[in-house]
Amino acid sequence: MLNKVVIFGVGLIGGSFARSLKKAGAVGSVVGMGRSAASLQRAQELGIIDVIGSDMGEALDGADLVLLAAPVAQTEAILAAIAPHLQPGTVVTDAGSTKSDVVASARRALGGKLAQFVPGHPIAGRETNGPEAAIDDLYVGKKVVLTALDENAEADVERVAAAWRACDAIIHRLTPQEHDKVFAAVSHLPHLLAYALVDDIANKPHADLLFQYAASGFRDFTRIAGSSPEMWRDISLANQSALLTELDSYLAQLTGLRARLAAGDGAGLESVYNNAQRARHQWITAIEAAEAPPSQDKAD
Repeated sequence: MLNKVVIFGVGLIGGSFARSLKKAGAVGSVVGMGRSAASLQRAQELGIIDVIGSDMGEALDGADLVLLAAPVAQTEAILAAIAPHLQPGTVVTDAGSTKSDVVASARRALGGKLAQFVPGHPIAGRETNGPEAAIDDLYVGKKVVLTALDENAEADVERVAAAWRACDAIIHRLTPQEHDKVFAAVSHLPHLLAYALVDDIANKPHADLLFQYAASGFRDFTRIAGSSPEMWRDISLANQSALLTELDSYLAQLTGLRARLAAGDGAGLESVYNNAQRARHQWITAIEAAEAPPSQDKAD
């Protein structure tokens, strides 16, 4: 049971965390902090938070857990503001989609209190934003990656893990560097591609006609382009090196596909398509197997 949780950023991620903890009966009071007074007021009206924090010292006083659910570019400034008021019994975590930059920010901002910061990343989201988007089951069955630091006490890591488990999430652990390489490939690059495709079509002179005939395949592929542009701008820049590596690899793949298409190489195109289809089927099968309820032996 967490007596007091403070959340910076009460939109989809932070708001859903609060809703999930409340649904589980795992928190006594939730204090909301953020840049937008309107968002904080709306979050309180919706019952996501109990108190709107105005004074940093008062908000952090007696807090068991602090979650940073703001865009990653704000991390260092928030941690620097927290640092003078951070009490020994408080653990701080974040929900940022990049980790190496967040850890570097924490080292600069927290100094000797770094051990109280446990970096994290919930692998869940929707294409909607703001307090209205927050739901109490966003994290059910979803992965949360913790990139614990050498300085962290295991009890503090466990406090963060237990909070996410109360939201019915599944805990995984990676190093910050491993995290950023993995998510550059499977999350950050797909978002970049979705934004690029929609932007390309929107800038064509006959965009209205194209969008008129775009159907479910286009909608599914570009769904993530409905996410927060500010957030994904920050993520792209924060993970610039790893994302550039993945983008270069993808550009090489596109160049190869273009060459096959220009040469009329149907067999070459089909080979790529077959490999992609097979890999996707294997991935989906593995997901379904992991999510399936355990079988129960029946008595004769």
